[in-house]
Amino acid sequence: MTVLRVEALAKDFMLHLQGGLHMPVLRDVALAIGAGECVALVGPSGAGKSTLMRCIQGNYGVGAGHIMLRHCGEWVDVAAADARLMRAVRRDTLGYVSQFLRVIPRVPSLEIVAEPLLARGVPGDIARVRAKDLLLRLNMPEALHGLPPATFSGGEQQRVNLARGFAPHYPLLLLDEPTASLDAANAEVVIGLITEAKRAGSAILGIFHDAAVRARVADRLFEVHPVRETA
Repeated sequence: MTVLRVEALAKDFMLHLQGGLHMPVLRDVALAIGAGECVALVGPSGAGKSTLMRCIQGNYGVGAGHIMLRHCGEWVDVAAADARLMRAVRRDTLGYVSQFLRVIPRVPSLEIVAEPLLARGVPGDIARVRAKDLLLRLNMPEALHGLPPATFSGGEQQRVNLARGFAPHYPLLLLDEPTASLDAANAEVVIGLITEAKRAGSAILGIFHDAAVRARVADRLFEVHPVRETA
């Protein structure tokens, strides 16, 4: 079953601090991902891989095209969805693990991981057990679970970020360099989490600069080509 269809997608940026310089980033992108499949975005630096991910997540508006996502049994165009619909999509259907953890200050790590489950109505005790299990699996000592992650190392923050992303079951999960700040042992844990999510039916779209990780989790590659302006 197809979970995501990207159709004729285009995205430009206007650089206002550079005199209104117009910069095309994506042109005529077409991509489909099925349930239980992991697709890895590849291409040179600056080609637009992260931009494509942010368009799919709804953080960036698009200039043209459609981003069709199967949400609660119906097709939703993320490129045209309003804020209320996108809140529901992100709660129930679309997960995103970025390279950086962005959370409310002073909230304990356990609560950060449990929050997406609580937002779905999962009872607090069940949500926190799931959160604790994931943090422990990612080698986060229990003594850190009650602390906010602001003072954690980059690798520790990323493990909180990953636990939060994998806590619910998302039909589509976006992963932007999920193992970039991790040691080999924790990268192995993430490979296991991705494999389990695929078996549970999640479609996964990721950027993996670690070729060894990419080779183990990706079912196929999708190349993002730099846009060249014509004279």
